[in-house]
Amino acid sequence: MTKSTTTRATTATKTTKTAKKADQNSGLTAFAPYKIKKGEKYMNEKQQEHFKVILGHWRMNLMEKADSTVNHMKEEANNFADPNDRATLEEEFALELRSRDRERKLIKKIEETLERIEQGDYGYCDSCGVEVGIRRLEARPTATLCIDCKTLDEIKEKHIRS
Repeated sequence: MTKSTTTRATTATKTTKTAKKADQNSGLTAFAPYKIKKGEKYMNEKQQEHFKVILGHWRMNLMEKADSTVNHMKEEANNFADPNDRATLEEEFALELRSRDRERKLIKKIEETLERIEQGDYGYCDSCGVEVGIRRLEARPTATLCIDCKTLDEIKEKHIRS
């Protein structure tokens, strides 16, 4: 094996590990991509069910993480004699609570998305009304904008900040 082949293999392994870690951190588990059939209607019942399953599992994983955080904080709430140990523990708790707060907001967004599926609005851009796309929704199941509108939105946001 050449050096460049070894480097590419190592990079691919790191990328895969990073992607798995990102999925674990977000709570979004691996799933089989939806196989689109030729002539299939967009956001039919099978596609809606596919996304209900993805969103349901994602929500369940996030809720389990929240429960484990509560248990972890109860178990670790010791009174340390050393102020540095206590400060470290409090900082860890603060970071964990900040993460859970973001996840709480994500759970709310997931529930709103499940409601959109029930209403028949899921998969269509809130801004222009075009199809968001199956692959985009699999990448970000809570997406409400098509890629073009999201890009414009980000450009406007970047321009306002400058």
